[in-house]
Amino acid sequence: MFAGQLDLRLRVNGTARELAGVGARVTLLDLLREQLELTGAKKGCNRGECGACTVLLDGRRVNACMVLAAAADGREVTTVEGLASGDELHPVQRAFIDHDAFQCGFCTPGQLISAVACIDEGHVSDEAEIREWMSGNICRCSSYPQIVEAVKAAAAELQGAG
Repeated sequence: MFAGQLDLRLRVNGTARELAGVGARVTLLDLLREQLELTGAKKGCNRGECGACTVLLDGRRVNACMVLAAAADGREVTTVEGLASGDELHPVQRAFIDHDAFQCGFCTPGQLISAVACIDEGHVSDEAEIREWMSGNICRCSSYPQIVEAVKAAAAELQGAG
């Protein structure tokens, strides 16, 4: 192994992954997209401002463009590809479809992950709270009303199931 390279072990979408020779300056986003071929998380601003690259790291949402891959060593990463269970969509994915909560779709993977976290964190008491806790995810098409409705519907379904 060369200087500045690391061996990493992490779980991605429930699967153990071992990666050898990962550059010390590689971001989690680039690791996911370029080495693991999980291209759901998008490289938008590459400065942590747009949320297109949102993933869950040990169940907490992070902007993958701002996290070094080395920081994910020994941890659990969930991407949009890991939300569905086989052919069964996650309730948040179904709600986004049912409420037409996307237009161009570029922000959708990050919005979906952030919506899952928003619900899991319990930040769904009203529209204002949902908007506040989803505010780190920018939608250039302005689908915010539909996104809020989708989060409310998914939260109702998930909380009703619990």
